[in-house]
Amino acid sequence: MKAVNGLMNNDNPKKPMVLSFHGRTGTGKNLACELIVKNIYKEGMDSRFVHYFNSELHFPLVYQFETYKSQLQHWLRGNVTNCARSMFIFDEMDTMHADVMDGIKPFMDNQNKLDGVSYSNAIFIFLSNNGSTFITQTTLDSLKAGKEREKLKLKDIETDLSLFIYHGVRIVKVNSLTNDNEFFFEKSCEVFAGGESNAVDFFIPFLPLERQHIVKCVLAEMEATGHKPDHNKACDMADEIVLYFPKDEGGFARFGCKMIAGRLEFFL
Repeated sequence: MKAVNGLMNNDNPKKPMVLSFHGRTGTGKNLACELIVKNIYKEGMDSRFVHYFNSELHFPLVYQFETYKSQLQHWLRGNVTNCARSMFIFDEMDTMHADVMDGIKPFMDNQNKLDGVSYSNAIFIFLSNNGSTFITQTTLDSLKAGKEREKLKLKDIETDLSLFIYHGVRIVKVNSLTNDNEFFFEKSCEVFAGGESNAVDFFIPFLPLERQHIVKCVLAEMEATGHKPDHNKACDMADEIVLYFPKDEGGFARFGCKMIAGRLEFFL
């Protein structure tokens, strides 16, 4: 909120705002993105100034990356020319080929104009599952140490997360998530690894959801679909439909709130 408000209140920003959202499936990355869009653009996600890309859908073929790069650059230039406050959302970044990303990196850097067009008022948001294991492990370690998740600060996670995501540093920990003593290596995101421009302003970790959050998701979905919110039924659904891990503790929802909307009617 501070980052977005800062941009909207800045009449002369030095560069575009670039946010990178990281976390497990169903933890709210798309929801947060939609809330930002809704509060900036009158027509929300339907605004012609908001442009959504899904890497698996829009950039599926590795051998076509040169074509994708050219198309993206043309798309960015044209849309920012039409509206300086354009927003570009890139989903499933962990599946995007790094060479495609190379085509838009120059547009996110700190510069006055590029080919006569200023991109400093544009907004880029990247959504990725990359780093989710590290985020989950960090959250679990914090809970085991007696620190409530609400007490976690961005600085507690962002530095290590950005090192891992952006500079290709691999985090190695004892993998208590699988109840054994194996070490894990989580692959760094090729899109940002090895970069030197530090174009991303904020790496935002989305923490894994606990049962209490799933219950709230169910209640919200009940209300959104015209059902009277029922806390007892919401608790039952949170226990029966959702899988939790680690097995011995049952702390986090494996798929977050992802399946709630699709299964609510069936459950009721």
